[in-house]
Amino acid sequence: MMQSSDDDTDQTYGYFDDQNYEYVITTPYTPTPWINYLGSNEFYGIISNTAGGYCFDRDPKFRRLTRYRYNSVPLDSGGRYFYIRDENDFWSATGRPATTQLDQYSCRHGMGYSRFNASKNGIATQVTSFIPLDTKAEIHSLVVTNHTQSTKSIDVFSFIEWCLWNAEDDGANFQRNLSTAEVEIEGSTLYHKTEYRERRNHYGFYSVNRQLDGYDTNRESFLGPYRGFDRPEVVEKGQANNSFARGWSPIASHHLKLELAPGESQSLEFVLGYIEVSVDHKWHSKNVINKQPAKDMLTRFDSHEKVMDELGKLNRYWRTLLCKFSVETPDDKFNRAINIWNQYQNMVTFNLSRSASFYESGIGRGIGFRDSNQDTIGFVHMVPEKVRARILDLSSTQKFDGSAYHQYQPLTKKGNANIGGNFNDDPMWLVLSTTNYIKETGDFSILQEMVIYDGQEQATHDHFDHLLRAFMHVINNLGPHGLPLIGRADWNDCLNLNCFSDDPNESFQTTQVGASDVAESVMIAGQFVLYGQEFVDLCQQVGKIELANRSMKHIEKMRKTIEQHAWDGEWYLRAYDSRGKKIGSHKNSEGKIFIESQGFCAMAGIGLNDGKVEQALRSVDKHLATDFGIMLNQPAYSQYDKYLGEISSYPPGYKENAGIFCHNNPWIIIAETMLGHGEKAFEYYRKITPTYLQNRQTLLKTEPYVYCQMIAGKDAANPGEGKNSWLTGTAAWSYYAATQYILGIRPVYQGLSIAPCVLPSWKLIRVQREFRGAQYSIEIHNPHGLSSGKITLSIDGQPVEGNVISSSSFNGQHTVIATMV
Repeated sequence: MMQSSDDDTDQTYGYFDDQNYEYVITTPYTPTPWINYLGSNEFYGIISNTAGGYCFDRDPKFRRLTRYRYNSVPLDSGGRYFYIRDENDFWSATGRPATTQLDQYSCRHGMGYSRFNASKNGIATQVTSFIPLDTKAEIHSLVVTNHTQSTKSIDVFSFIEWCLWNAEDDGANFQRNLSTAEVEIEGSTLYHKTEYRERRNHYGFYSVNRQLDGYDTNRESFLGPYRGFDRPEVVEKGQANNSFARGWSPIASHHLKLELAPGESQSLEFVLGYIEVSVDHKWHSKNVINKQPAKDMLTRFDSHEKVMDELGKLNRYWRTLLCKFSVETPDDKFNRAINIWNQYQNMVTFNLSRSASFYESGIGRGIGFRDSNQDTIGFVHMVPEKVRARILDLSSTQKFDGSAYHQYQPLTKKGNANIGGNFNDDPMWLVLSTTNYIKETGDFSILQEMVIYDGQEQATHDHFDHLLRAFMHVINNLGPHGLPLIGRADWNDCLNLNCFSDDPNESFQTTQVGASDVAESVMIAGQFVLYGQEFVDLCQQVGKIELANRSMKHIEKMRKTIEQHAWDGEWYLRAYDSRGKKIGSHKNSEGKIFIESQGFCAMAGIGLNDGKVEQALRSVDKHLATDFGIMLNQPAYSQYDKYLGEISSYPPGYKENAGIFCHNNPWIIIAETMLGHGEKAFEYYRKITPTYLQNRQTLLKTEPYVYCQMIAGKDAANPGEGKNSWLTGTAAWSYYAATQYILGIRPVYQGLSIAPCVLPSWKLIRVQREFRGAQYSIEIHNPHGLSSGKITLSIDGQPVEGNVISSSSFNGQHTVIATMV
């Protein structure tokens, strides 16, 4: 029986169901809406534990199907709602928005689906919501069961509210939008064709596989004047109005009357879909849309059996993905994180970058250049072909000088000029994603792919040239000390050393005063040494020896510059500001030490041999470590400083001002493993990993099954409180640190390297790993209770020199024994 280092006694809001790969939420009133993601390819949905949220095709700004109200009161307003009416009583099949107290409620968030169970007055409902593979539609399968001894007459009302496509315009341009809504109704399908007559070649629809007893497409008619989603007038009176939206706010609501004998169940299959048509095939007849593609889609989901078959395909898809890397250690929470939830979050984060969550509206941000390059390191083993495509998409938005747009829009794949560029850490992340992809797959051909620059067809070079320009961008942008210029910011978007803003109407990240030729980043310097070495190794792999030698000289020069100008005695500086003053120095009254430069200089091995890394990590433990994770900086800034920018605008303990920014904690975890400190690395790991935080869910507030971006630091009013869950680089980096550095199973160009750094109490670890067409059953034996050390390796009973499984020598299935000695 596997032992956990924590218990799971706090089940105030829910618990893990590992057998079914689910988190079970047992109340509709969680501290914040606890969400799940539906969809895995282009069409996506966000769904909360009470069915709040929305769906969209590719771009959450430009192709939003349904409306959601951020910052609404009450929380979580707008979703896919099912109202159940029994005589004069009505309730929600998903727990809310109706406020009727249920006799039983649960929400099971699983891999790409969510299932809601509710009961009231002997009537039980189950709603299963998912997006089938390669389908641009949400399926909501509703099963209603009569558990009483009497025949029951039940009314079912569905409800969704259409967004008018552009989510930003939808919430602002009322003088136009309140006059544009158009719908069509045919049979049991309600069509949303707003703006279709003009420039749009797409429409939405909401359908059910049963003849209707009524419908509504006008919001005011359904809700009634001055009413909310909690008590719609139509539901209260028990009869639809058959309203037809012309202008105003379009919705889709089906009314169905069910007669249920004692013990009888009936199913209803709802399809919320998106259709694109060619310009030549928009119309069936004058002003009547071409509905045939929607009808064709609906035939796939017109019975409960067909819907459950599609759900089975989705479940098999996820089980197959998650089996590519699985682990069995003495710690069930570690296993749960690695085998299920961390991998699941990695795929969601890869798909959506930072664009659409309950903390990101999907309006202002697209696919992040820095973000997505990092996200690939937690995902590449699952679907490498998607990572390859994403890397090339990112490469195509890069500018010719090697710099990058900070984000691009997923629909257009064009750089987002509103966010701009000049975040000078961005370019080198392309080296990380590319080399990590090649090490995983052995696919060097990505380097020969011809890729445009900045969306310009006339500026096309192979992808390797893009890496070279990224490398040279750092060299071509050095400051007075020879350290890299920070630009608008580096990894810490809120360290704005060239902004100097006194105007609250300005954006910290797009405002700049004067040239940015003085402020320097030690974090980028460490990044350059780390990924510059990766670039050199890649050059050697492809025979570019002269380039490798030239590049190595730049790296060695940077290493010496860091040693000369960035060591502060007990830790590494963070930066030099626009006046040449030190940031992150013991001489500063606030912000004496930062986490980022300690992590990157350590991972780069700068000071590894002379004790500086050891000293820097001791300083991290002394000044930055808390019970909830490692803080970004200390002491917190107490006053706004225009020479620092947004970091000093936050109250102490929040976000970048001494908050626990979880994304960078794995950098310290990796650094600790490099020193062989297995216990310290694992201590840091478990402090931020959600599977260990079940007993902290009331304090944490965010979902206890996924990482959040930020946890409030010791200076905050509520230390340990989480924010910005789901879409965070914490997911990929934590997985990368846990699998490649704690477990030590690391892809290298030659194959798989095995070099664990674990808890001494872990005497046996089993790993299943697919790698370059082979399947490895790996056992790590630790008979002497070590954290790290030399490895002896045998494959299929035969001893192997070194600790690398050569991919050129093996295919098929193999048994690997790695013994720590």
